Amino acid sequence: MDKVYLILESGDVFEGTSMGAQGEAVGEVVFTTAMTGYLETITDPSYYGQIVVQTFPLIGNVGVIPEDFESDGIRLKGYIVRDLCEYPSNFRCKGRLGDFLKEHGIIGIQGIDTRHLTKIVRERGVMNGIITSSPELTRAQKKALKEYAVKGAVQATSCKKKSIIPAHGEKKYSVALVDYGSKSNIERELTGRGCEVTVFPCSTPAEEILGGEYDGIMLTNGPGDPAENVYEIEQVRKLMDGGLPVFGICLGHQLMALSQGAKTMKLKYGHRGGNQPAKETDTGRIYVTSQNHGYAVDGATLPADKGYVSFVNVNDGTCEGVNYTKANAFSVQFHPEACAGPLDTRFLFDRFINMMEVK
Repeated sequence: MDKVYLILESGDVFEGTSMGAQGEAVGEVVFTTAMTGYLETITDPSYYGQIVVQTFPLIGNVGVIPEDFESDGIRLKGYIVRDLCEYPSNFRCKGRLGDFLKEHGIIGIQGIDTRHLTKIVRERGVMNGIITSSPELTRAQKKALKEYAVKGAVQATSCKKKSIIPAHGEKKYSVALVDYGSKSNIERELTGRGCEVTVFPCSTPAEEILGGEYDGIMLTNGPGDPAENVYEIEQVRKLMDGGLPVFGICLGHQLMALSQGAKTMKLKYGHRGGNQPAKETDTGRIYVTSQNHGYAVDGATLPADKGYVSFVNVNDGTCEGVNYTKANAFSVQFHPEACAGPLDTRFLFDRFINMMEVK
């Protein structure tokens, strides 16, 4: 295998071997602590523009299982693992991970000390990195590394046209889902509860959705800086003013808060993995959640007359959810639909269903 290097913006250099496609990749280096679910990670649109580091040392042991994908493509820029399993074993396996990355043009590196790399990112914060064939960067590469930024992420990952996903079994509700880079399991959780889901591109005017005969509105996860999405934030404000039940997840949660006058902030290294503890403020109960975000709502900036923080992250105290008092709406920063993490917050989908029943 060819020798390749990961070079961080800080100047740190890691030597490894190539996996996946050949070439060069520049992106924002982030890490996920998930011990399982690497397929969900790779196909999660929220990783758009990023080079993802898996902290769990052995990746690829179950191969490639299309049924577990969270979208129809791969949006991350690069992929880093300690050890890549070349001989996967699973009765659903449809191929090897390395071959899958190569087919989709994803440049990766294996064989580096991912523990040391993760400690650098934790201590110094998220930074840009480049996967390249030489430990010495050219002037052009240095410029690209320094200037790289994730931009236009939502527009790049959202669907391009409206589509309808039928309910499993009897149709009980009609849900409008605004796709900001949605994970497929959000749709599965809704259709499995009798919802016909109409998926809208992020560019859809609020008036079009409010003019339809929908029982509720789902605002999905997605990548990038939430404050960048000025048009989408204004549409969310109109949707929340429309009176229908609204449920936001991850980026949807952030856009809802921004639309109500709160602010967001970039975290030092983000929350990514299946082991993030979130405490419900009303009950004091702690849930272990699956998360993937680099920005958070600043709970202190949420106007008191609009709502209150419903969940907080136990590790750093950041906002993990909001219950709105002036709108028929609530949101969470974590992923209650996540296959890779525990399933004990799926009750939030039932809460959304109950809101539609009594609207």
